[in-house]
Amino acid sequence: MREDLLHFIWRHNKLPKNGLCAGSNGNVVIKAAGTQNPYAGPDFFNAQVEINGQLWAGNVEMHIKSSDWYAHHHETDENYDSVILHVVWEDDVAIFRKDGSQIPALEMKQYVPEQLLVAYKGLLENSKPSFINCEKDFGAIDPFLVESWFHRLYIERLEHKSGLILDLLKRSNNDWEAVLFVLLAKNFGSKVNGPFFLGRAQQLDFSIVRKTSNEPFQLESLLFGHFGLLDEKDCSDGYYLQIKKEYDYLSRKYDLPMRTGKPEFFGLRPNNFPTLRISQLTNLYHGRQGLFSELMANRSLKDIYHIFDVGASPYWHDHFTFGKTSRKSAKKLSKKFIDLLVINTLVPLKFCYGKQLDKDWNEELLSLVSEVEKESNSIIANFERLGTKAKNALESQAQLELYTNYCAKNKCLQCSLGTQLLNRNV
Repeated sequence: MREDLLHFIWRHNKLPKNGLCAGSNGNVVIKAAGTQNPYAGPDFFNAQVEINGQLWAGNVEMHIKSSDWYAHHHETDENYDSVILHVVWEDDVAIFRKDGSQIPALEMKQYVPEQLLVAYKGLLENSKPSFINCEKDFGAIDPFLVESWFHRLYIERLEHKSGLILDLLKRSNNDWEAVLFVLLAKNFGSKVNGPFFLGRAQQLDFSIVRKTSNEPFQLESLLFGHFGLLDEKDCSDGYYLQIKKEYDYLSRKYDLPMRTGKPEFFGLRPNNFPTLRISQLTNLYHGRQGLFSELMANRSLKDIYHIFDVGASPYWHDHFTFGKTSRKSAKKLSKKFIDLLVINTLVPLKFCYGKQLDKDWNEELLSLVSEVEKESNSIIANFERLGTKAKNALESQAQLELYTNYCAKNKCLQCSLGTQLLNRNV
């Protein structure tokens, strides 16, 4: 038994209309279930319950056992003083308010239909699912409900991504341009070097990037040195020696602290090498003092692609690493890579910026990300196997949110799709 089933039963009025009893406190009639609280505090706010003929309005708390009240130390938390009914699966101990009055307890297990428990067990205890609990029934869910839920999930995903952005904004004294630089650095590092690039970008005073942005060689030297790419031993390459000399000068000029560590090359395809990514990031910022403002002002995907239409500096046209020549190519950002920047940097940043300006840009952002091609990974492929093929990045991002924060955590009854399946079978 899990508390989320108790929440589901209460929220969806699965208890009998008549015949409920709270022990010695008398008969119970549920007038209004109230609003579920996703945060700390009682589980449902503003419920209305008639107990032994007396109408009560207040909050409802739920536990598997009544004794969980004390296990969770609610007796010392004033947020629980307004609880009018304790809904439990098993009533194993009496609970009292600070004034000595007993909180009525409704023991659910004697009222829940067996059919509901069987359906719930079938949903959560699917015989060794290869992917998710409801995979056998997923294709039978109303497509309109799936689409609507995906839209909500995508907004949830943006909310989750907002945490890092808001933290960076606080650290930078509300400098949105600096926040953009850190996020871009993180995402230019991709999965392998993203955490390392994120840490290094946070350690670099963005005002120095501003000061050197009109001099591409200075900016590239600064970023190559700061991101740990100038630690080659016995390298006689001319460009490497020039760029290292320039970084040493900039390090003294701006009193840059010594850094240890370097990004990874192992496991990466050459086009994703950190050398190329840092050079491309350099050219994105070359000559631009207001990249954030430029991106916020451009709303069409075509304009965004144009802004990110950059490549590496000339040295890298025939190099992937210092000192070793390769076949010549421009090494520009690919459309697929730009799509990931839109998904992981631009849209979350616009979402947060719109909220700060108290503007609802959700529809605009949903429209924008709907134009971006879907991502490709095993999770999205598995959903396609179940008959739900993502049409665009909005839906692929929603699928990732669904799997990561609902399916993988067995939060079926907090999912609109799981709720529909359970309601259908009861």
